[in-house]
Amino acid sequence: MVGHQNTIYEATAPAAMYVAGILTHPAATTPRPYRNVPIRAALLNWLASTAYDASDEIVGRTEQHFPDFLAPGTIVASFRDRRPMLYRAVSPFLRDSHEDVREAAVIAAIILAEHPAFAEHRDHLAVHARSILDTSGNGHNQRVAQKALEAWGHDAPGSEPFLEGSWGWEPHSDGRSYLEPPF
Repeated sequence: MVGHQNTIYEATAPAAMYVAGILTHPAATTPRPYRNVPIRAALLNWLASTAYDASDEIVGRTEQHFPDFLAPGTIVASFRDRRPMLYRAVSPFLRDSHEDVREAAVIAAIILAEHPAFAEHRDHLAVHARSILDTSGNGHNQRVAQKALEAWGHDAPGSEPFLEGSWGWEPHSDGRSYLEPPF
């Protein structure tokens, strides 16, 4: 298993690094069967959902029940240490010409940017987050963008404060889960 219900496994970090490494491969532009979306967008969505599984929100909830959950050397700590590398792999696609790739990259970058090393990028990402609020028809992605803007101290134009405790991962419109591997 690579991931299931917010669980980071031993194989998750190597799989995420592999996925990050193949984002630039020409085959990643191949449309996904039955969806007419580049595989790259699906890979970026998978990285976003996996990064969420190791996010401060999920780790915080888990640590309430398992205090040593994030101790140095744990599987989750090891994955979280790789977030800067994952961010660097995702960020070139923030301005991709394909809307689905661009939106998936923004969502992944927003989640990965909670790492302290990327606090300086949050103002730049806020521009992309506002674009998601203005143009995306995906309610989940809008909630991620809105929640990030609020967490970073930015106004989210035309929106009410997001008070729910979750980023709101939901199934794809075609019934597939965000946790379903895109490859």
